[in-house]
Amino acid sequence: MKMYQDWPAGTIMQRPLKISCATGPDSIHIMGADMKVVAFNGSARRQGNTAILLKYVLAELEKEGIETELVELAGAKIHGCLACRKCSTKKNRRCSQEGDDMGNVCIEKMDAADGILLGSPTYVADVSPEIKALMDRACLVSRANGGMLRQKVGAAVIAVRRAGAMHAFDALNHFFLINEMIVPGSSYWNIGIGWEPGEVEKDEEGIRTMKVLGQNMAWLLKRLHSSC
Repeated sequence: MKMYQDWPAGTIMQRPLKISCATGPDSIHIMGADMKVVAFNGSARRQGNTAILLKYVLAELEKEGIETELVELAGAKIHGCLACRKCSTKKNRRCSQEGDDMGNVCIEKMDAADGILLGSPTYVADVSPEIKALMDRACLVSRANGGMLRQKVGAAVIAVRRAGAMHAFDALNHFFLINEMIVPGSSYWNIGIGWEPGEVEKDEEGIRTMKVLGQNMAWLLKRLHSSC
């Protein structure tokens, strides 16, 4: 996996594209370049349990030739919505908060993607403040610009130590549903159990759930794409 710094406040990891070449320079085909899923890890821990779960989903998407990207929000500046409603006035597909705030970087990636994964640990039976700030701002920008997230595919992933995961899972799904997105299911709720970084690997059912989610998300994306 290639790692690079896309924004001073946050780290972005992008998986390598699969490239197949036929004859001539115009025959280069980047598999998955016509479909992309971007995942946002809302955990304060980079490369922790939430990231591990998201990577299992992304790996299944990659097997189907879909380009993926993982964005770590840990350490990033991403302020909550100011309720200024400037996005409704300007209608430029951006939040009014600029500068070193990472919000617009994430919103642009959402806008460009075919599918969106939101991942969060469970904090006080809810999602992390970073992912909540992103959801609130992206939702308002989308609705201010004619529903720019409408009919994209979206799925939620939750890491939890013990309890509160369902409330956090619901919170992420509310973002997809209010934005008229399409949500695939899995073999169980998209939850992995673990406390210390890496412990989620011991949750066999949780890992299996992530793999099935990735498979179902790829299936749905391909069906939607083929009908365009």
